[in-house]
Amino acid sequence: MKSLQIGAAFIGVIVGAGFASGQEVLQFFTSFGAWGIFGSLVATALFAFLGMNLTQLGSRLQTQSHQDVIYHICGKFLGTAVDFVITFFLFGVTVVMFSGAGAIFEQQFGIPSLVGNLLMAVLVIASVLLKVEKVISLISMFTPFLLLAVIVLAVYSLANFDFAAADFEAAAESQSAPHWLLGACLYVSYNIAAGAAMMTVMGGSVKDEKVAGRGGLIGGLGLGLLILLINVSMMTQLKEIAAVPMPTLVIANNISPVMGWIMSIILIGMIYNTAVGMLYAFTAPLVKPDTVKFKLSAGIFGAVAFASSFVGFVTLVGTVYPLMGYLGFVLIGAIVFAWFRTKKVKRESKVLSY
Repeated sequence: MKSLQIGAAFIGVIVGAGFASGQEVLQFFTSFGAWGIFGSLVATALFAFLGMNLTQLGSRLQTQSHQDVIYHICGKFLGTAVDFVITFFLFGVTVVMFSGAGAIFEQQFGIPSLVGNLLMAVLVIASVLLKVEKVISLISMFTPFLLLAVIVLAVYSLANFDFAAADFEAAAESQSAPHWLLGACLYVSYNIAAGAAMMTVMGGSVKDEKVAGRGGLIGGLGLGLLILLINVSMMTQLKEIAAVPMPTLVIANNISPVMGWIMSIILIGMIYNTAVGMLYAFTAPLVKPDTVKFKLSAGIFGAVAFASSFVGFVTLVGTVYPLMGYLGFVLIGAIVFAWFRTKKVKRESKVLSY
């Protein structure tokens, strides 16, 4: 059950940044047509491998902050640079999530984005003041509803699929990379860069490495399934969603206005998931958790993120995420190197035991 909880929380942390609008999946997968399906499979394998390793490292080091893991796998010099990049993007994604909530309020409900930004900021700051175990429970709570909603969208889309009407040329204009494989890797990279901090903290909440590792593996496979389902759903309705900022809302509203409202609420929940994880993980390395100073700092950082969120959702996504993806390759390389190093140490210890 603990592994399932960690896996659900892993999905919950990532989905807001990677799935909130559907625009992310459109740019990194659907815009490449059939190759996007292969990209989905590559992303699934990478998410499962990286998620398993990050949660295991967190458990092994019993960390309360991503810094312990980063310096362990990167060393002092590179670790300082990677830590700075991750910390910067944790705050950046928090800003993007606040802005995304405002965009949904305005697009779906006709309510000024200021209300959505403010409401999300207040909820997130209040949640981060709780203990990490409670944060993980809150984050994992929304995941089953997300899976159910995405399955409904996929079934509806496939039932009404007209492959001949799919406008892949229009979608190709949204490509975020020159090649489908690079697009898949960039997608995983920026999501891992955003989620690594919270994933290591989740791993550090359990003492059994195998339990933590299974949680990361389950979360990675779940993310892959979500990418595949959303990708297929959008392939069926490319003409309608190629030029809109939040494609998943368009698909949901095509089913019925009620489904559109339900999907909007779920999307807000997804954004909340990610924003809570990002703000907590940003504050924890700077101030010791479960202290009065931590609560005060989280409130101040949350307020600054709220003030920064008025730059605009589309603008923020277009600037923060691509840069994050390329810089995230450094972190992925360090995780892979740490995995090979651990395997080598285990082999050598077995030889010595004989």
